Amino acid sequence: MPTKSQEPVFQLIKSLTRTEKRHFRLFTNRAGASEDLKFLLLFDALDALDTADDAAVLAQVPSLKRVQLANLKANLYRQILASLRVYHAGQNPDIQLHEQLDYARVLYNKGFYQQALRMLEKVKQGARQAEMPHIVLLALDFEKLIESQYITRSLKDRADTLTAEATDTVAHLANQHALSNASLRLYGLYLKAGHARNRADHEHITAFFRDNLPPQVHSEGGFFEKLYFYQAHVWYHTLDQDFRAGYRYAQKWVDLFEAAPHMKELQTMLYIKGLHNLLASLYNMLYYSKFKQVLNTLEEFAANQTRRSSPNTEILLFQYLYTNRINAYFLEGRLTEGLTIIPDLLEQLERYKPQLDLHRTLVLYYKIASLYFGSGEFGKAIEYLNLIIQHKELSLREDLQCFARILNLIAHYEAGDDASLDYQIRSVYHFLGKMDDQQPMQVEIFRFLRTVGSIAPHQVREAFIRLRDKLIVIAATPYESRPFLYLDIVSWLDSKIEGVPVQEVMRRKFRGMK
Repeated sequence: MPTKSQEPVFQLIKSLTRTEKRHFRLFTNRAGASEDLKFLLLFDALDALDTADDAAVLAQVPSLKRVQLANLKANLYRQILASLRVYHAGQNPDIQLHEQLDYARVLYNKGFYQQALRMLEKVKQGARQAEMPHIVLLALDFEKLIESQYITRSLKDRADTLTAEATDTVAHLANQHALSNASLRLYGLYLKAGHARNRADHEHITAFFRDNLPPQVHSEGGFFEKLYFYQAHVWYHTLDQDFRAGYRYAQKWVDLFEAAPHMKELQTMLYIKGLHNLLASLYNMLYYSKFKQVLNTLEEFAANQTRRSSPNTEILLFQYLYTNRINAYFLEGRLTEGLTIIPDLLEQLERYKPQLDLHRTLVLYYKIASLYFGSGEFGKAIEYLNLIIQHKELSLREDLQCFARILNLIAHYEAGDDASLDYQIRSVYHFLGKMDDQQPMQVEIFRFLRTVGSIAPHQVREAFIRLRDKLIVIAATPYESRPFLYLDIVSWLDSKIEGVPVQEVMRRKFRGMK
């Protein structure tokens, strides 16, 4: 399938819905503009193409000249964005509030100072309701400008009032930014390296956490101050593999939205991300009953026909729904049944791939490969693992690349592909040699698979038992359990020892959890 052009104006046009396109045409003709405007001709030509192609555009519209295209595309891009801003203003309070700030500026420029002040007061009220103190501060700065230059008959006590408002708003903003900075940096650490690998990682993360976060959030803190405080704790405890503590703060994150239901609509992405992180904690804790309850909440939210929808929301819901649906199949040991959702997953993945970062795409491939592996379809597992491994030159998380290779090696062993097994062993050996931090679990599995071919058939079961015993000891060691979150190698070993499918072992574990 050909790769679509990454040209911004073409991507933007292809993302438009039918109603957005209709609105764009009405918007461009709002001032009685002629229908044969050149950027409209360019819009129609690009809309008709599957891939951006300047030659095809010029062939469709002979009146356009190649030297005009760059400027026409820039103008078309601006016009589409202006149309979308108007079209979606009703769904975005920040757009509406900035528009009212613009109106206040117009009134100020016309000399209508009292009207401008009334407009700014309206902006402040709306911004406070929407938990947007940065817009409150813009309105306050404008108010102070007007009050300091003109006798508006409102100056009595206004100086003290405005000063107090500004001081309080700045304090909340400073605290909010400090908390959001700490949350973002902790999240960045998680994306870069994953969970803490050793005591040194733990001490480094903990020192940063304690230096940058207060012991508790102030009771008078705003919505976002509390949200960033809870987020930072979720990232910290996830990094430190303390999933029970991470669960408590993820629940506080979600509860914050439950206590302020209007924020689910205003900050939908943060709400569903909170649900996803709550699900991740519950999955790592193997807390199945609560996991299913929260997954049902996410499913019901996605299916709600009255909720506000946007491409950004739909992309996130796609990622979170399918990730956690697959996790549910893992917990339940119903991996073969889980294969039924893969065709729809792949169809939606193809639709959203231009907007997804490559890392998230490869994580979904790993989930798909794991489903196939657990179902005994090793050839299909290898197919999706190779989609991850072929991107080894990119700056992706090393742990994902490592476990894709190890699972790929095990899949070749299970598939009986002896011809490729030697090559896979050399490839994994080369990759592990380049890793900054080899963990005992990875090393033990590699050693076993490198030598299993030379073990006598009647001794293979005992070799599996010895490996399993070693891995159980490793898993009990602090900071060594991280690899087992990516690869349920113990269940696979149990299946080999007992001579049963791996998903049967997982189903037994599930029955023990219930």
